[in-house]
Amino acid sequence: MQVLVVDDSRAMRLILTRMLHEFGFTVTEAVDGRDALGRLRPDMRLVLVDWNMPEMNGLEFVQQMRRDAQYAGTKVMMVTTETEMGQVTRALEAGAQEYVMKPFTREVMLDKLRVLGLAA
Repeated sequence: MQVLVVDDSRAMRLILTRMLHEFGFTVTEAVDGRDALGRLRPDMRLVLVDWNMPEMNGLEFVQQMRRDAQYAGTKVMMVTTETEMGQVTRALEAGAQEYVMKPFTREVMLDKLRVLGLAA
């Protein structure tokens, strides 16, 4: 199953990629929202995206992605340090289905993947 990880932090991309590989996913990485738009493909079942990035932030990326009908079935999980309830609401209204606050554990990530129907 194809997943796109979008984060400007190389360390965070590495952590998420390793974790997702352990869960059986194939991962493509992007460094910001603009890079992610160029790497996004219809066969990707999930996008994990950070909020705070240069060029195009995560919220802008989700809004742009959701304008394209071919990605209507792609799940989106925000993985970010943004903890204010208003930010969570904005992300969900933009089209994210889940929201994970950094730092997170392997168990939290697995639980969120289960909620999305992407893990057993």
